[in-house]
Amino acid sequence: MSNGFNPTYSISPRLLENIKQIALLINELNQAKLTRIVLLNLEENAREVSTYSSTAIEGNPLPLTAVRKILKNQPNHLRDTEQEITNYNEALIYLRNYNQTAKLDFQTKAREKASVNLKLILEIQKIVMLKLLPKAKLGKLRKEPVFVNNPQTDKTIYWPPDHHEVPKLINELINFTSKNTHILDPIILAGIFHKQFVVIHPFIDGNGRCTRLLTKHLLANLGLNTFHLFSFENYYNQNVTEYFQLVGIRGNYYDIYKKLDFSEWLEYFSSGIIDELLRIRPFIKQESINPKNTLEKHDKKILDYINKHGFITDKIYSSLTERAKATRSLDFQKLIQLDLIQKLGKGPATYYKLINKSFT
Repeated sequence: MSNGFNPTYSISPRLLENIKQIALLINELNQAKLTRIVLLNLEENAREVSTYSSTAIEGNPLPLTAVRKILKNQPNHLRDTEQEITNYNEALIYLRNYNQTAKLDFQTKAREKASVNLKLILEIQKIVMLKLLPKAKLGKLRKEPVFVNNPQTDKTIYWPPDHHEVPKLINELINFTSKNTHILDPIILAGIFHKQFVVIHPFIDGNGRCTRLLTKHLLANLGLNTFHLFSFENYYNQNVTEYFQLVGIRGNYYDIYKKLDFSEWLEYFSSGIIDELLRIRPFIKQESINPKNTLEKHDKKILDYINKHGFITDKIYSSLTERAKATRSLDFQKLIQLDLIQKLGKGPATYYKLINKSFT
C-alpha cells in the first residue's frame, strides 16, 4: 500500500461552476440581517430536517412529524428508532457548541478544531450510537471485520479494509484534512473526507451518520454564518439510491483502493450544497428585508452615539430623539435581538454597549 492518503480527482467544469455558485450564494446569505430569534428558529428546523434525513437514509422509518415530536417532548423510554433520533440531534448540538468554542479560541486552537481529529471522531460515534451499541463499542475504532450489504437484496457488496488497517487509514485521512485545510477549496476537502471516511468504515456501526456529521463540522468552517440553517442530508435523502451509488464503492477494498476516483462524487456533493442553499434562500431573503431587521434612522443614531462615546443610556437617547419612552425601549430591544448591542446594568443604571463580534 502507498504511504499516506493521496486522492485522485479532477476539477471538471461542472465542479468548478458549482464551487463558484456556492461562493456567490454564501456571500449573499452572509449579508442577511436576521434576529437572534429567527436564527434560533431556523437552526432548530435545520436540526430537525437533518436528523430526520440522516437517520432515514440508514433505514429509520419515523416520519418528519414524529421526529419533531420526539425532539420537542424528549420522552424517557425510547425505542431504538427513537434513540437514533435523539442521538443524532445531540450530536448536532455538540458540534454546534464545538465550533463556537473554536471561534472563541481562534488564535490558539482554531486550526485543530477547524479540521478533524481522532478524539472528535470517536466522540461523535459515541454520541450517535449511545444505548444502541454495547458500551465497549462506543467511541472505539472497530476491531473486527465489517461488511456492507445491499439493503434490498441483503447481499454483501463491499468488503472494507481489515480492522488492523483502520487506525493507520484514519490517521492518514486526518493528516490529509489538516494539511489541506487552508490549501484545498473547502468544498473539495469536505467532499473528499466524506467519501474516504465511508471507504474506511472505521466503526462497527454508525459510519454513515458519523460521516455526515463530521462533514457538517468541516463545512461549518467555510465562513458562512448561515451554515447551520440548512441540511445537505435532506438532498441525499431525496434520492438515497444515487447517494449510495456515488459515495459508496463495490468489491474488496484491496482490489480497488488504488483505482478510486473522487471526481463524480465531488460534482454530486457540491450540487447538494447548492440545492440546499437555494432551498433556504427565499426564506432568509424574506426575513432579511423584514422591517424588524432593517436599520432605521433612529437605530443608526443609537449605534453612531455608542461608536463615538462607548455607551448610551435611555436618558441620553431621549435627548437625541422625540420618540416616546415605550418606543425607545422597543428600539433598544430591536438592536439587542439583531445581536448589535447588549444591555448592561439594572434600573436607572442601565446602559447599552456594542457587541464585538465577527462572522465566521
